[in-house]
Amino acid sequence: MKDRFADQEQWQFPESYWLTREIPTFSKMTDNQETQIGVIGGGIVGIMTAYLLAKSGKKVCLVEARSLLSGVTGHTTAKISAQPSLIYDKIIQTFNEEQARLYYQANIDGLKLINQTSDNLQIDCDFEVKDATVYATTEKGAEKIKKEARAYEKLGISAVLTEGKLQTLPFNTTAALTMSRQAQFHPVKFLTGLLNEIKRLGGLIYQDTRAVELEDDTTVIMENGKQLSCDTVVVASHYPFNDFNGLYFSKLSISRSYAVLVKNPHPLPEGMYISADSPTRSLRSVRADNGEQLLLIGGDSHKTGKSKSDTQEHYHNLLTFGEEFFSTDEVVYHWSAQDMTTLDKLPYVGQMTHRSPHVLVATGFNKWGMAMGATSAKLITDIIMEQTNPYRDLLDPTRGKFKPADVKQFFIKNTTVGKDFITSKSKQPKLVPDDLLADEGGLVSVSGEKMGGYRDQDGELHLVKTTCTHMGCGLNWNNAERSWDCPCHGSRFSYKGEVLNGPAVTPLENVDPTL
Repeated sequence: MKDRFADQEQWQFPESYWLTREIPTFSKMTDNQETQIGVIGGGIVGIMTAYLLAKSGKKVCLVEARSLLSGVTGHTTAKISAQPSLIYDKIIQTFNEEQARLYYQANIDGLKLINQTSDNLQIDCDFEVKDATVYATTEKGAEKIKKEARAYEKLGISAVLTEGKLQTLPFNTTAALTMSRQAQFHPVKFLTGLLNEIKRLGGLIYQDTRAVELEDDTTVIMENGKQLSCDTVVVASHYPFNDFNGLYFSKLSISRSYAVLVKNPHPLPEGMYISADSPTRSLRSVRADNGEQLLLIGGDSHKTGKSKSDTQEHYHNLLTFGEEFFSTDEVVYHWSAQDMTTLDKLPYVGQMTHRSPHVLVATGFNKWGMAMGATSAKLITDIIMEQTNPYRDLLDPTRGKFKPADVKQFFIKNTTVGKDFITSKSKQPKLVPDDLLADEGGLVSVSGEKMGGYRDQDGELHLVKTTCTHMGCGLNWNNAERSWDCPCHGSRFSYKGEVLNGPAVTPLENVDPTL
């Protein structure tokens, strides 16, 4: 399997299993539009927000920069759970028990909202109730789990602590903490149903229309120059496209993680699992349309643009894990995802800045955006509808002053960004375009100038300037995704220069290789 994975003919570009489903397509926004609520971003937060608001009678316009669901939501592990690895002890230490209890309930409410919505609209989205378990394979990890179990007790969270071997897994564990009655689902099936309902309710939906600027808090300027005038703007574009408002680029850490979907000749373990030790290993079953049970293995995360090894190795590491413990015999799909974490580990959901009452944002889900994404959509809807919501203060993006831990993370992050800027800009190419083989990319020297080159499988050379259009950092080549990634703030670009992930909203400059 490793040899087959290394074969570029069979393993070219990653593809998410979730996105193999047929997804409704919509036109580009080619005329100026007016609406009550403009929702920017076609992932779980944007789509659920648009649905809830349209259901409440609001005039809604949903706009997505690329294809709907092509972002993080289409590349998730799709667990709907209140157990994002180890978090509750950290929240107690950073905030207090009351806030930690609220965070738990927010996740449970998100799970219930997805379940109720799929039932009400009769959406078959493979929703399955499963136990969720965080496990350790080291003594250090076991101590962390026991500490988390004590936090559960303080908060009144029902769970089972296992010390030693967990019988449902085919490898040795030192401890595990299991939360019952969580869930998993097919996110694209679920959100496709909501897209159809938004359309039925009279909402407007546009794709391939990138928002690049927010003018006077009520007018969204698109890349093609068209304008969307709104009473309220909801920024649900994963990374805020207007991140200079509130300096969000200085408060978000960006990482990538990987997933492989494999066939397994043996019965799969019941439940969903995630490791407390590093590197992370996330496990869940996936029921294919033909009824076959597949195994999804995720993890091996790293800061975007800063992998310590060849990025293909992260897929290899997951495959090796599957081979060793599950005897996996065939890879069906492989993909990666981009995630953001806030300084205090809680999402930013609500009014974007103190001075922008008509601009709401949802971002920074700390790799756990399904349940919290649903709760965030409900929170944003309640704010717009002037309804009370128990999580408004907890997730408020303008919440309080930085705590000592936040201040430390802020300075570490932004000092590191400065170092990354200098390092990335000082890198010099060791290749010229003629050195690039088919399906190979990297920094190249063209007439003494540094550029990014990629030669596709047909032998065509693609050249771009490797200066990030967000804040000018140098870009690094990601050979697993065939992309140019920014180590400073996480922007990603295709080998053709197209924006794949923000905060950048402007593509890279292309260079004619024949000149």
